Amino acid sequence: MGAPPREVAAVRVAVRRCLAQHLGRGERPLVLVACSGGADSLALAMATRFVAERSGYRCGLVTIDHGLQEGSTSRAAETVAWAEGIGLAPALAASVDAAARPGGQGPEATARQARYAALAAAARQTGASAVLLGHTQDDQAETVLLALARGSGPRGLSGMPQHRLIHGIAFLRPLLDVPRAVVRAACLADGLRPWEDPHNIDPSYARARARAAMPLLIETLGPGLAVNLARTAGMLAADVEFLEAAAARAQVGAAASDGGLLVAELAALAPALRRRVLHRWCLGLGAAPAALSSRHIEALDALVTRWHGQKAVHLPTGVRVIRRCGQLERIGRSAVLPRGAPADAPE
Repeated sequence: MGAPPREVAAVRVAVRRCLAQHLGRGERPLVLVACSGGADSLALAMATRFVAERSGYRCGLVTIDHGLQEGSTSRAAETVAWAEGIGLAPALAASVDAAARPGGQGPEATARQARYAALAAAARQTGASAVLLGHTQDDQAETVLLALARGSGPRGLSGMPQHRLIHGIAFLRPLLDVPRAVVRAACLADGLRPWEDPHNIDPSYARARARAAMPLLIETLGPGLAVNLARTAGMLAADVEFLEAAAARAQVGAAASDGGLLVAELAALAPALRRRVLHRWCLGLGAAPAALSSRHIEALDALVTRWHGQKAVHLPTGVRVIRRCGQLERIGRSAVLPRGAPADAPE
């Protein structure tokens, strides 16, 4: 047998490196490929099957039926049948409720959260060590572009990580350094017939608009734009990882015995570190990451550094935070300040 096309080889190498870096061999661990039937995830499934057979892994597949398009259930069944036909086991489909909630997140965020929860459930059901996702270098560049447009900080600009724990399950993105064109060429070289998701070109979705804008940006700013955006994400991810580790240590030092944060300890921190400590603390109070904005963190920071007797800060969960007796404290939705324990006086 001759050498595979270079695009197929590139996808296989990316999968092999990712598995070797993030997963141990153990007793033939199982990995699940999340497959929509699109070109990127089909190419990933084929490459993972090839690598698994030669590297001591087992490879299965899971496809998600969002129920948002006509024929989605039959398309999921076809994807499962294809996977079984090429020897991926287990191969299963999961249905989710991806409709946007009134007054809540938009359809993209709602569908994404439902999808990850279903993928994690499938991994637990099958005993899989990890779920593999088919995001490419171009997807990473689009993520950074969207983060820039939304005014995100370093955490948002660091893009999608190659490895992340979600609902206690390892999610891996082996193809983040592989251009979309290479992945799709690998799909065609493997003789596959991908399904094209109409949402990818639907302008009502922010990611579709970012994808449509990329060719013009590349024409204007140069052919290296996608590579450079993805590289920027990687550099920022390393910085964010370092700062988050430092923030975790600083949070321990600023912790009060009752779960609050000591104002004096917070005030002594560098602003970038202090805001990360506040962000981590809010997540610990139950604030949803998608709903927790820089506005909330800035208001909490003002309780520490610009104190003039302001009222409680309201977090997305309905929890309120006050400054009292030299520390930041949480009070619930209906809680009131106990008699004899006033908030701090303005400094």
